Amino acid sequence: MPTAAATSDRPPLAGIRVIEFSHMVMGPSCGMVLADLGADVIKVEPAPAGDNTRRLTGPAIGFFPAFNRNKRSLCVDLKHSAGLALVRRLIAGADVVVENFRPGAMDRLGLGAEAMTAANSRLVYCSCKGFLPGPYEHRAALDEVVQMMGGLAYMTGPPGRPLRAGASVNDIMGGLFGAVAVLAALRRRDVTGQGGVVQSGLFETNMVLVAQHMARAAIEGRDPEPFGDPELKKPWPLYDVFETADPGQQVFVGVVTETQWRAFCEAFGLTDLLADPGLARMADLAAARPRILARVAALFRTLPKAELMARCERLGLPFAPIARPAELLDDPHLRASGGLLPIDMNRTRPVGEGAPALAMAGLPALPITLPAGRPGLTRQPPLPGEHGLAVAREAGLEEAEIRRLIEDGVLAVPAAAGTEAETV
Repeated sequence: MPTAAATSDRPPLAGIRVIEFSHMVMGPSCGMVLADLGADVIKVEPAPAGDNTRRLTGPAIGFFPAFNRNKRSLCVDLKHSAGLALVRRLIAGADVVVENFRPGAMDRLGLGAEAMTAANSRLVYCSCKGFLPGPYEHRAALDEVVQMMGGLAYMTGPPGRPLRAGASVNDIMGGLFGAVAVLAALRRRDVTGQGGVVQSGLFETNMVLVAQHMARAAIEGRDPEPFGDPELKKPWPLYDVFETADPGQQVFVGVVTETQWRAFCEAFGLTDLLADPGLARMADLAAARPRILARVAALFRTLPKAELMARCERLGLPFAPIARPAELLDDPHLRASGGLLPIDMNRTRPVGEGAPALAMAGLPALPITLPAGRPGLTRQPPLPGEHGLAVAREAGLEEAEIRRLIEDGVLAVPAAAGTEAETV
């Protein structure tokens, strides 16, 4: 039995092996969370070129580097019986399977939940799907689809103009909920010795995000106004984005309690507003937003951005610069807190002739701390098939058999396969 000292620095999921069949964001997010927590996640990719997500462009160009760190890559042809046999051997000795393909896809390969849990009774099989079982379960789903049908796009845009959120919020949270379900099932297995099937739904994830608005609709008996409505009646005097004296530089400032309002007025020389008996309560302040906003906006336009933020910070007010993604690559708080992991972007895109080398980029770590610190980077996002040799050997294949798989195109490995990169 290992002593506490011997196990204290081990990641929480050390010793757990995960076989991941995934693409895009939802499944990879689930696998990334498990990998960051110490699981050995083997990403099964189609031979020879790997996950198509690697080759996406435009708004999706960042999917692969953002959600595939700390994993190993096995590039295998699942249409070939030998490729299927290799994967089945891996699943037979695994703790978890994660998949996010369309309903029925894994069953057609003979790798569905029923077959795999029958072959390995301790297996936790996690399906990240568009919809949990019900009338919609066979529909195709995307983050945008469920945002539209689930009320989030309505709540985000201005009236009559539904607008998707500016990130893959449901895909990422759906992957996180999948990881939570896996952890719950592993805990159950500790007690019963049995694995089982768990699911996470993209649509149902969206509904968690919209629950507060559904509750309001139930209380008030009407649909709430969208957040993009310029006439939205906010319950606080200040909860807005303001221009500063620096051209194009904006700052969000909130004043959400009566104590904050008093401190704000005193610090910014608005003592006449503070003395106004018609602005004594928060309800009064909310009702007077138009005249308060005009006065404060004019004042803030005389202050440089840095000065305005410094004064808000001294007061303890909620405030924020309007940051852009490129600025966050070097955010001082994220850097100091271990919140940025150095990802080698050259490993996450197809290499073309004359393609310029990319720099390392600091991408966000999991937003948690553990007793041993923040989960970090143990492996860069893998090259296609980078760990195929090691995984095949761990599955018990002989060297001659591995060579045949490579020669037949069933197993794809990089040209320099003998020098697999196991760590950062």
